[in-house]
Amino acid sequence: MLVGGIIGWERQLRHKPAGLRTHMLVSMGSALFVLIPLAMGKNENGGEAFGRVIQGIAAGIGFLGGGEILRQNQQEIGKVEVHGLTSAAAIWVSAALGTAAGCGLWQLALIGALMSLFVLRVIKELERRSRRK
Repeated sequence: MLVGGIIGWERQLRHKPAGLRTHMLVSMGSALFVLIPLAMGKNENGGEAFGRVIQGIAAGIGFLGGGEILRQNQQEIGKVEVHGLTSAAAIWVSAALGTAAGCGLWQLALIGALMSLFVLRVIKELERRSRRK
């Protein structure tokens, strides 16, 4: 939850629809999906079970990201605007970070969370400055 919270905190500060709680839940859920086969002792097949779980997480999280991207324009009926690509990517990364943490790779998850925070904060500011010129 901590690694998802790092990303979610930044999204919350920017008043995005998917904020702190959403990212924390996505990370925790991904970690739980990875931990379930471990707890059940289903890791005899090596990486096959984990590979299927990770594929399921990656595919399933796409629905959440898709909902973040597409919104109906209230002023013009029938016009669809594309917004939220960065927020959708942040949800996807939160799932990956939770998956890494669930696999016991907490250092990788923490480094990934800090790198994501760098992209969302520092790179965003660089983009703003380049647009002003």
